[in-house]
Amino acid sequence: MSIKDAEDSEPPNRWVVTLLIVALAQALGTGGIALVYPFLPLYIQTLRDAHFLSPELLAGLVIAAPPLVGALATPFWGRLADQYGRKKMVLRALFGASIILALMAFAQTALALIALRALQGFTSGIIAANMALVAGECPRERMGFALGSLQVGLFGGVAIGPMLGGLLAQHFGFQLPFLATSALLALAGLLVAVGVRERYVPPAQARFDELNPRALARSWAAILQKRGVKTVYALRFLNGFAQRSLMPIAPLFVLALLPAAMADGASGYAGLVLTVSAVTTTAGSLILGWLSDSWGYRKILLFAALMAALCYIPQAFVSDISQLLLLQALAGFAAGGALSAPAAMLANFTKLGDEGSVYGLDASVSSFANGMAPLTASILASVFGLRAVFAVVALYYLALLFIGANFLPKPKRKALRLAGGMAGGG
Repeated sequence: MSIKDAEDSEPPNRWVVTLLIVALAQALGTGGIALVYPFLPLYIQTLRDAHFLSPELLAGLVIAAPPLVGALATPFWGRLADQYGRKKMVLRALFGASIILALMAFAQTALALIALRALQGFTSGIIAANMALVAGECPRERMGFALGSLQVGLFGGVAIGPMLGGLLAQHFGFQLPFLATSALLALAGLLVAVGVRERYVPPAQARFDELNPRALARSWAAILQKRGVKTVYALRFLNGFAQRSLMPIAPLFVLALLPAAMADGASGYAGLVLTVSAVTTTAGSLILGWLSDSWGYRKILLFAALMAALCYIPQAFVSDISQLLLLQALAGFAAGGALSAPAAMLANFTKLGDEGSVYGLDASVSSFANGMAPLTASILASVFGLRAVFAVVALYYLALLFIGANFLPKPKRKALRLAGGMAGGG
């Protein structure tokens, strides 16, 4: 049997198998990486040379390193995937992260841990690699369902990981969660290696000159000329800032809220706070995303941004964990709408066939925001105190509300059709 005959004999729903495997791998991979977030700011303080910076700044550096480096590396890996195959890039990301996370368990100094985190950002890019693989394998008419399923895997992993990581660190110390994360990433890589059969055939003559900065800049410039795209990227940048600002200060803030007798449980409570936020963000993304198809992306974005701002302001004044958990749950639901609406707008403002470049640039913008947010939040916390960060996050959402209300293209055609229908009905 020839290769072509073998391909023709593939069942028509083979892409569903690929989607299920990659979604599961995404849940394992992102859940594993999120597993270390609750205790990273506490872990780095136990290492040698950890006193050369304030705890807040150290926490910001260790959280920010991967996304900042990833913002530069993601476009390169995306182009490399088109040249040499998407499955290879998924395996590179998963197995590379597995090795680096295992090494973090044995870091002796704060600088070594930060360097390993930066290396993780360069070699990883799991989410972008998974999206490219699935987008290349599934039918065009099922793209929304496929990428939406990946988001469920992403948020499912992020929801479970922090709570599990906090509990492991609390009961077994800081080393075991890193090794558990490494094992989860390796398992995800094995699932993809064995279960996914990629149909995409890379070009016979792969060209490295397609990866040069000039070629990338040309493709980005064409995308940025589209109406509304620059505004959406600004919204995505602000959203990244708002969502990641609490990462470095959550464990420290939880520790400050707890009575001294409960201080040993700070990692577990910090994991619970991040988990609650991730769960409600998932729900908000699904529910408000579904409503935005009929109510309009712009309306849902403005509503979600206002709701998030109103939920973050009182968090600066909470006095116990239960108040923080309730407000984080409400704010997370609103953040889901502020996350999903701009992502859908990008597809509407750009042409078919540009999805890879559009969302590759989106990943760079989001990664840069995800990296700068913890650093900015750490500086704010060290100067003005931990509670000031919640007020600043509320300002981010108010800025998102202002930009969305004043600079997003308004759905004029829909409004005209509605007015015409009413006039005709009258």
